Amino acid sequence: MNDYCTPENVCCATDADLARLAKALGHPARVAILRLLITRTECVCGEIVHELPLAQSTISQHLKMMKESGLIQGEVDGPRICYCVNRAVLAQLKALIAAL
Repeated sequence: MNDYCTPENVCCATDADLARLAKALGHPARVAILRLLITRTECVCGEIVHELPLAQSTISQHLKMMKESGLIQGEVDGPRICYCVNRAVLAQLKALIAAL
């Protein structure tokens, strides 16, 4: 997404932006991960694996796809990566869906 886009300024986003974000949420596990991350006020490291009934490798693949879309952010913390929601992109997604 363009850095200058805001939820109020959906016009600069493209159909490709919406499609990319929708694809990032195109699996129930990714929706569950997003819901989990939204409820947290801090970045989450290893707890995602304990919260969902999926293998570590499966969760890692879902996180990778969500991170590539920009919907979540990941920061290296020692040997782990801690994830959190990119609130600006989440707001953009909400605005794009509302504008449909």
